[in-house]
Amino acid sequence: MPSGPSKANFSSKLATSRAWVDPAALPDYLDPRAVSGNASDEVKRLTLNTLGAYGVGSTDSFAHAVGAQIRVTEISSDRRDGRVEVVVVAEVQACKEMLNGAGTVHGGCICYLIDNCASIPLVALGLMQDINGVGVSQAMSVLFHAPASIDTCMLVTSRTVTLGGRIMSARCEITDKQSGRMIASGMLAKMQPNAALPPPRL
Repeated sequence: MPSGPSKANFSSKLATSRAWVDPAALPDYLDPRAVSGNASDEVKRLTLNTLGAYGVGSTDSFAHAVGAQIRVTEISSDRRDGRVEVVVVAEVQACKEMLNGAGTVHGGCICYLIDNCASIPLVALGLMQDINGVGVSQAMSVLFHAPASIDTCMLVTSRTVTLGGRIMSARCEITDKQSGRMIASGMLAKMQPNAALPPPRL
């Protein structure tokens, strides 16, 4: 049986002893001028850079063909009940790499999209408040409402809920752009990673 690529051959500038890489150090991804909303051009650019590096990755990264379909169309912020809420809208055209054997978008693919898209407003809010909004996923709750076929353009709307020094969360809804039908909804919780492991207990 042929063996897969060895771990020794894998390299990533994100997989370092540092738990977070400054978005300004990441390569440009997509065109921030195509993104509407009242967020600054710099926040849009750095947020897209983070999506490209962490969420989509290189062509041999997990589900790259799916992540490459995410097109952010709006990044906006508003003050609600004394706190800043960031809303990100994205469009994802279904493709054959997303489908299960029945010809509809796989539930695992939906979870991948929610994990990526719900992270985007947290990154943007972190940039606005000078906090690490990247984090690592801790828990996710997803409800599946209706199937999506290969003809579906999915409209993904994500909103920040909390962004603290340790825990952050966002909610996400995926609808059919043409009909408005709800496809899935979810809640994502993330946490700040520790840069160093604690010393072993003897």
